[in-house]
Amino acid sequence: MNRECNLTKRVQLARGWRYCSVVLSATGRVKPDVVLVDGRPEQHTEGAYYLEWREKGKRRRLSVGKDAQDAAARRQRKEAELNALNNGVAVVPENGNGHRVLLAAAIQDFLDEKRIQRKHKTHSDYETVLRYFRQSCPKQYLADVTRKDLLNFVEFCRDELELSPRTVFNKFARVAAFLKTHKIKLHEKGDAPKFVEEEPEVYERQDLDKFFAACDVEERLWFEFFLMTGMREQEVMHTYWRDIKFSDAVVRVSHKPDLGWTPKAYKEREIPVPAKLLRSLKKLQAKSNGCPLVFPTSGCKPKRDFLDCCKAIAKRAKLNCGQCDGCKGRAKWCEHWFLHKFRATFATWSLWAGVDLRTVQQWLGHSDIESTMRYLKPSRSQTVRAKVNEIFA
Repeated sequence: MNRECNLTKRVQLARGWRYCSVVLSATGRVKPDVVLVDGRPEQHTEGAYYLEWREKGKRRRLSVGKDAQDAAARRQRKEAELNALNNGVAVVPENGNGHRVLLAAAIQDFLDEKRIQRKHKTHSDYETVLRYFRQSCPKQYLADVTRKDLLNFVEFCRDELELSPRTVFNKFARVAAFLKTHKIKLHEKGDAPKFVEEEPEVYERQDLDKFFAACDVEERLWFEFFLMTGMREQEVMHTYWRDIKFSDAVVRVSHKPDLGWTPKAYKEREIPVPAKLLRSLKKLQAKSNGCPLVFPTSGCKPKRDFLDCCKAIAKRAKLNCGQCDGCKGRAKWCEHWFLHKFRATFATWSLWAGVDLRTVQQWLGHSDIESTMRYLKPSRSQTVRAKVNEIFA
């Protein structure tokens, strides 16, 4: 029986992700991040190392993290395990009960699963969070991680990275989710970071008037679409012309298998479109040149820079954040102008106009009504102020 164990690295090439053989130095050590591609050594810092061996005629692979020397040590241990089995010696596999699993390897396995199960943005979020966790946690093995390491991670996010309380809570929850997949629960009641649940920000009408006045025709349509449909950024990016039903005055959020994109929570839905927006969309469709996307790049790809465009327009319109004395082009000019705020404004204005909660929930694609209820903000309109003055006249 073949008991050889090889060490490879999964790297990204022009033809996609591939498993490539590692390169050894003259002393027999693995050269970090160097692999053989078509017989030539190449530097690849991305990806992780994998062990490969045959078991009952089938090829097996096991992720062993991103550290070259850790991976080489794991290969030696795996070869010893396979040789022992070949000679009839009972052994406990290194990944048999999790007590000797390297933390780096456990993280890489988790991220590999997330790459398959989740969208790119979710996978990227987990990748960032777990990289921060590795920076704050000195432990080499997964089983050695303790509650104190989890609490130290919270302190690291708050004090070293200077993240907001809400962001620290989100990162804590992601690390807890990673540990849960390995049947590890370290935190106790009260360990989760506290944060104040702030009301969603909405745009004031006078600020939107200034913003749209600074737009050209194309820019105005982009952000009127965000405002008048309440769609998420990814949903707008992946809207096809076939999703817009002009006769029914609705836009559909639908699955795009050809783009590898699915709606959040895998839920398709329809949203009514006001006549004003439909007229602008019809004019745009007449100039679409056959591209199925409503808002494509010049190469008929999804437009990915809406946020940058939004901030550039806010800066052009001199829409100061109100918390500084004009920072001459630095980030605070635009920190209160972001895409989700159009969605929050759509939800709040719809509720103020008397649309019932269930309907707005459906339009927004929320899984629970509590998420929609966050947008039940008190109105600050002149009409409401006039009513208050009447009450206490």
